[in-house]
Amino acid sequence: MSSPITFSGANGIDFNKILSIIMTQESQPLVALQNRQAALQSKAATFGTLTTRALAVQQAAAKLADTSQLSGYAATSSNTSALSVSATSSAIPGRYEVVVNELAKAQVTASTTAAPDPDTVVASGGTITIGGVTVTLAGSTTLRQLADAINAAGNPPARASVVQSGPSSYRLVLSAKETGQANAFTITNNLTGGSGITFGDDDGDGTSGDSAADNAVQASDASLLVNNIPITSTTNTITSAVPGVTITAFQRDPARSIVVDVATDTAGVKTKIQDFVKAYNDFQKFVTDQGASAVKGDNASIGRDPLLRQIKDQIRSTLVSQFGTGGAFSALSQVGLEFTRTGTLSLNETTLTSALASGTADIERLFAGSTGIPGAFSTLDTQLDAFTQSDGLIPGARKQMTEQATRLTDSIANMQDRLAVRRAALQREFIAADAAMSQLQGQSGSLANFGASL
Repeated sequence: MSSPITFSGANGIDFNKILSIIMTQESQPLVALQNRQAALQSKAATFGTLTTRALAVQQAAAKLADTSQLSGYAATSSNTSALSVSATSSAIPGRYEVVVNELAKAQVTASTTAAPDPDTVVASGGTITIGGVTVTLAGSTTLRQLADAINAAGNPPARASVVQSGPSSYRLVLSAKETGQANAFTITNNLTGGSGITFGDDDGDGTSGDSAADNAVQASDASLLVNNIPITSTTNTITSAVPGVTITAFQRDPARSIVVDVATDTAGVKTKIQDFVKAYNDFQKFVTDQGASAVKGDNASIGRDPLLRQIKDQIRSTLVSQFGTGGAFSALSQVGLEFTRTGTLSLNETTLTSALASGTADIERLFAGSTGIPGAFSTLDTQLDAFTQSDGLIPGARKQMTEQATRLTDSIANMQDRLAVRRAALQREFIAADAAMSQLQGQSGSLANFGASL
């Protein structure tokens, strides 16, 4: 807005106030356009929130329509500090007794000679072969450089490190990269020069690491008894001992059995249903709030938009429908999903627990359906695609409003330009009028003085 006009002030008329009144009146169409643009922008943002709420419902429904997430089993260990377990959908319910006789270990072999510091030259040439991988040295090599050269070689089965074993005593330590006897390694040392470096060779065959006495830790396999059946593994994580169950051993205790129970994971199913209930109730609250704001005349509200009513009715209709799944249940209310008087969804956990008592098979058919027969949540997931996908109804409505608001920007700018021209014209007219009136008042004063002198 331009600054107020400077007038003479001699004529007693407030042209600035007159100009302000005129421009306020003539700016009404501009204000209407600006208000309309703001309303469109606000509604577009509200449609964005609707997309978020609807997607949350759809994603929760998709999890309940996924049989791999419903056919769950939970495995528990009676001693989690010694043995952890986890189950997949292919697990078989039952009880298993596990005894950990031995843990899988990685071979560790240390040099028998020590250097006073890591930068002592221990070799000037020759080769060292570790598990079939040969490292060739050329020139003076410190203990630290020897470890680096081994680690840089073509994938040796062991990692090299320099360890301080005492005051002014540093040794080269070779540690197998993997546990188990199959990953044990031998060392053939043909390094020359320097202070020298050697490894244990208890049997005197020129090869180190092939005798237990040569190693700080001897490579070993995990050894378990599962329901009195011997199981061996190169690692402490065993996936083949119990169908669909992963066992990870942490402690050996040949004298004690650990009980592993595998059962239907009803808690996991219940959590997924509770997640859906929360997502739906958040959606329903959004719908209710939009209706209330529409009654109050809020321009940003979409409470009266038919699209909001359409998606709300679609979701509720599906949730109360009957589904011919061929199982024990044909309605969600039979497994505890119930509507309250206020339109929210609640979970009757007693009903759900009873429905889960015989497993998840019938609930899977109700939720996900079976061949050629859709389930409740698979149907809802498919239906919501029409609303939430990038080319769906809600993004389409939001895009339309955003485009309308953008088009109004040009109209607003053009109208602002016209109003600026109109204001400038009025300013010029009022300035001229003020000057003319001041001149007339000056002439009137002169005449009055002349008359008085006569």
